[in-house]
Amino acid sequence: MLFAALDRVDVANYVDALFNVFLILIITRVILGWIQMFRPIPYIVPLRATIGFVEESVDPYLNVFRRWIPPIGGPGMGLDLSPVIGILLLVILQGPIVNAIAG
Repeated sequence: MLFAALDRVDVANYVDALFNVFLILIITRVILGWIQMFRPIPYIVPLRATIGFVEESVDPYLNVFRRWIPPIGGPGMGLDLSPVIGILLLVILQGPIVNAIAG
């Protein structure tokens, strides 16, 4: 059996890909929130499973920011800034973390 050796650059590329996937999940969560605000999403089992995965993956991270930054405009129809701050923090941390792993 042939095993491929992983070096630091491979691990750094993997971590970079994880950052990018999480950023895409946050953007997907924002878009789903907009869609659900204006039109209810029909109950289709695979669709609900996908939406549930996105919400359960992203919401714990965004809830950290929601605790300190309330929605602008009040509860309900207020503007939630937690995705913006969450994306900004990820983008700021992504470069130094990936570079530190790569060496």
